[in-house]
Amino acid sequence: MRKISNQRIGACGEEIVTQYLITQHAEIIERNWRIREGEIDIVALHRSGVFAFVEVKTRSSMAFGHPFEAINEHKARRMQRLALGWLATHGCLGCDYQIDAAAVLIAPDGSHSIEYRAHIL
Repeated sequence: MRKISNQRIGACGEEIVTQYLITQHAEIIERNWRIREGEIDIVALHRSGVFAFVEVKTRSSMAFGHPFEAINEHKARRMQRLALGWLATHGCLGCDYQIDAAAVLIAPDGSHSIEYRAHIL
């Protein structure tokens, strides 16, 4: 069996979460927005008018723990700063927003599970 790169696994997880958000009637505004401080995996706009800044963690096994364990307080605070940076550069300061996280587990057969948590901060 060929080993899949972490980058490919991550991209696959982001695509899975993107499709999930679309089924939840969210509009995908941007993917992989990057500035010097870091990257936002997905920026979505919910029908309610709230922007969601989504951190996606994808794993192919639980050998290194649950994907959510990779999002500590420091990472969540950085996500908040990145979200404010995105809002500022897009003329949306003052808009409602939330920081969300998604955990994706991909099995060797390609099946997957997703766990989505809104408002992690």
